[in-house]
Amino acid sequence: MKPIITSLLENDMYKFSMGQAIYHQFPSYETTWTFKCRNKDVKFTKAMVKEIEYQIRKYCELRFTEDELAYLSTVKWMKKSYVNFLRLWHPRYEDFEISTNAECGLFLETKGTWLNTSMYETPVLAIVNEVYFRMKYNYDELFASFMERLENKIRCLIDGTYDIGAFSEFGFRRRLSAEAQDLVVKLLSQYNSQYHNSRFVGTSSVYLAKKYGLTPVGTMAHEWIMCVGQGNHKHNAASSNWYALEAWVKEYGILNGTALTDTITTDCFLKDFQLTYATLFSGVRHDSGDPYEWGEKMIAHYDSLGIDSITKTLLFSDSLDFKRAHDLNKYFNSRAKVAFGIGTFLSNDTNVSPLNIVMKTTACNGQDVAKISDTPGKGMCKNPAYVEYLQRCIDWRMQYTS
Repeated sequence: MKPIITSLLENDMYKFSMGQAIYHQFPSYETTWTFKCRNKDVKFTKAMVKEIEYQIRKYCELRFTEDELAYLSTVKWMKKSYVNFLRLWHPRYEDFEISTNAECGLFLETKGTWLNTSMYETPVLAIVNEVYFRMKYNYDELFASFMERLENKIRCLIDGTYDIGAFSEFGFRRRLSAEAQDLVVKLLSQYNSQYHNSRFVGTSSVYLAKKYGLTPVGTMAHEWIMCVGQGNHKHNAASSNWYALEAWVKEYGILNGTALTDTITTDCFLKDFQLTYATLFSGVRHDSGDPYEWGEKMIAHYDSLGIDSITKTLLFSDSLDFKRAHDLNKYFNSRAKVAFGIGTFLSNDTNVSPLNIVMKTTACNGQDVAKISDTPGKGMCKNPAYVEYLQRCIDWRMQYTS
C-alpha cells in the first residue's frame, strides 16, 4: 500500500498538548504501550501484520516540515521551546515490537521515553485500522456504504432531525481510512452554515485542522493522569488527579483547560477538583459511565462550589452518535455549555462493524499503571494485583477522607 500516515501532523491534538507538558516537566519518564483488540472474532493475518510493520517503518521516516512547525506556532498555548524540540524529533522504529504472537494475530508494543511513545498511539491505531479494512474487505464497497451514511448524517443536521449544538470530529484512531476521515471533515465544514441548530467547530486531527482552516481540538487523555499520578512511585495513586491537574495548570494556567474525569473514577476525581481547579479549567470531559448521571454529578459539584455551571463546558466523547448527542444536548444545554467529540460514528460507519482496538499505557518508569474508569472493562493492565492495589487506594480515600 501507499504510506497511510504522510505527515507528523496526522495526530490527535491532545498528543501535542500533553507532549509539550511532558517535554517541560517529565522528559525522563519512560513508558510501555500495549495494543489490544477487543473484538473476539477479529484475526489479523500474517500478511496484514507484515503490511502494518511496513507502514510503521514508513511513518518512522517522517519529519516535521517548517510549514508544519509554523502552523503549530500559531496555536496560542504552544511554546517556542516545544516547537523547536519537534524540529529535532522523529518516531523511532527501534521503540516498536511487532509480531504475530497474540490471540488476535497482532502483537504490538512500544517502549521508550514518554515523549516518544505517547506520540505513536493514534497514528499506529489509524494504520492498523486502514490495513485491516483494506485487506479484509472490498474497500470500494465499504467506502460506498460509508459515503451513503455520511450524506444522510449531513442531511439530518441540515433538516433539524438532530440538533447537537457544538461538535468536533474525533475519529482519527478508528477511521476507515485517511481518505474517509478527510472527506468527513471536508463535508462537515463545507455544509456548516446550513445546519439547523448544530455547529461543526473542529477536529482532533491537527493535519486536517490545518488543511481546512479549523480549530484543532484536544487537551488531555487518560495517560496524562496515569503517568503523572502513578509514574512517580512516591505518589499515592488515589491522588493521581491532583498531581495531574497541578502539573497541567503549571504548564497552561487558564489555557487549554478541559479536564478528563474518569481515569480513577469520577467520584475520586471530584475529591481533587475543588474550587481552584474547577475555576481554572473551562470544563470537563466525559468518556465512560452513564452520561446523564455524570452530567448531573458535575453540575451538582459546580453548584456546591458556588460556580454557575452555565459558564462551564460539559464535553461528551464516549461512543456517541447523532441521536445520543441530540438527546444529551436537549437535556443539558440550558444548564451548561454542551459540546461533543464524535469519533467512530463519523469516521468509520459502514456496513461492517468497526474494530474496537486500543493502545494503552501499561507501565511507567518500570511500574504498572492502570485506569479504573466509570465503565467496567475499559481499563487495561498487565498486572491484576496492581489493579486491586489501586482500587484499595481509591476505596480507602473515598471512605476515610473528606
